[in-house]
Amino acid sequence: MPVALITGISGQDGSYLAQSLLADGYEVHGIVRKPAEENLAAIGESSRLTLHRTDLLAPGALEDLVADVKPNELYSLAAVSSVFESWRSPVQTGEINGQVVVRLLDSAFRLHETGHDVRVLHASSAEVFGQTEVSPQTENTPIRPSSPYGASKAYAHLSVGVFRGRGVHASNCILYNHESPRRPENFVTRKITASVARISRGLQDGIELGNLDARRDWGWAPDYVDAMRRAVTAPRGGDYIVATGVSHTIHDFLDAAFARVGITDWSGLVTQNPEFVRPVDPAEQRGDATKARDELGWTPTTGFTTIVERMVDNDLELLA
Repeated sequence: MPVALITGISGQDGSYLAQSLLADGYEVHGIVRKPAEENLAAIGESSRLTLHRTDLLAPGALEDLVADVKPNELYSLAAVSSVFESWRSPVQTGEINGQVVVRLLDSAFRLHETGHDVRVLHASSAEVFGQTEVSPQTENTPIRPSSPYGASKAYAHLSVGVFRGRGVHASNCILYNHESPRRPENFVTRKITASVARISRGLQDGIELGNLDARRDWGWAPDYVDAMRRAVTAPRGGDYIVATGVSHTIHDFLDAAFARVGITDWSGLVTQNPEFVRPVDPAEQRGDATKARDELGWTPTTGFTTIVERMVDNDLELLA
């Protein structure tokens, strides 16, 4: 029975990944901070699922766990995942998004040296490219992050290449924005859909947002988890852009969300608050996933409008 270890198992991607692995007969180990976390219930119970309450920053804790579990597949998903929050906590962001990943890679390398086959997947990010003038971005686009989040991800991303050079089957999936009903409300997309649902039921008056003109490439989270699994099972480790190739603005997201509840004019319901604007915000992030399509056989399955509608529908159901 193959064994997988997931950091960040209770997050959006981690929960979908755990479900996928369990469905395929894996023994799954996940790292959590506390016994009850968001999305753990969605995974469901299984005799093949073990949760480890581990402090990612505790000296030796990760290394000991990896040595004990001896995973065949190691998924590095845990992160300070908010770019906005990374400006408030740059040191912690660097520790969790950067140093923790290097410790995992080093632990995998030590297993590799003993002859144990372990494959590592790091959830990299489009933020490593920063304010690039190239669009769409490819795996060859220069890495020039413009936020603490992007810098921390870049450190981890480049470290994957370093350990790949030492013989570890290690890959980066450079994930562009990807959404689902499992996004927490501190993400702007879920903030929008949850607010729109409440507004449509008369439970909220409006929404405060930041920049409405930033363009992002939005995909469906389970599709992106599928890409991660394909990268892990590929003959060789590599770096892969995971994106739809189509970008939309926050304004477009609002249009789709409000349309789902029958509101066509939302201009009086949304206000822009400078506090929610990032110090540096790339104008457009749009990825070219040609390599993932050609080498992994991966393609996105779900379009932008459908993603937004599924999120709004879920938030309406939660209110009901």
